[in-house]
Amino acid sequence: MLINVLIDVSKNALRTVPEIALIVGLLCLPACAQTPAPADADKQAARIAQGYAPVPLWDRGDVRASRVEIKPGGNRAIHQHDDVKFHLFIPLTGTMQITIGSDKPVPAPVGQAFYIKGGTPHGFKNLGSTPASAMEIFVKDGASTASLDALGALMARLRTAPQH
Repeated sequence: MLINVLIDVSKNALRTVPEIALIVGLLCLPACAQTPAPADADKQAARIAQGYAPVPLWDRGDVRASRVEIKPGGNRAIHQHDDVKFHLFIPLTGTMQITIGSDKPVPAPVGQAFYIKGGTPHGFKNLGSTPASAMEIFVKDGASTASLDALGALMARLRTAPQH
């Protein structure tokens, strides 16, 4: 189903943040039927200390998705995902910045998708005085070519979509 949604979306250029929100909403539907596994106590303590909370939304053979909630001033320390081919980081609300690899931190505007290859160190921070949120979509190592093609087309559309 995710592949069909991504292919349908990739056929039409995304033009606004509401369209991105629609995609995010569609990805979130399966979360209603899933109960996330409890987080390891050490990981949970680190998350609380850094001021962020990932909310698992989708975990399938090819793709997993999470919504990340970041408190004002919250910071997700530099980390990396060695179990994925790549992932997309898409800010949904708030004033954020992201660091990817050895680059300096850059603004992460709402609706802009950031492509991060698996194993690349990265982190993000909420610079604002209100909570922020982001969507993370992970393409797993075993993902099929069709999944990658659909996600690649979506990324191309996101990069060329006019920002409002």
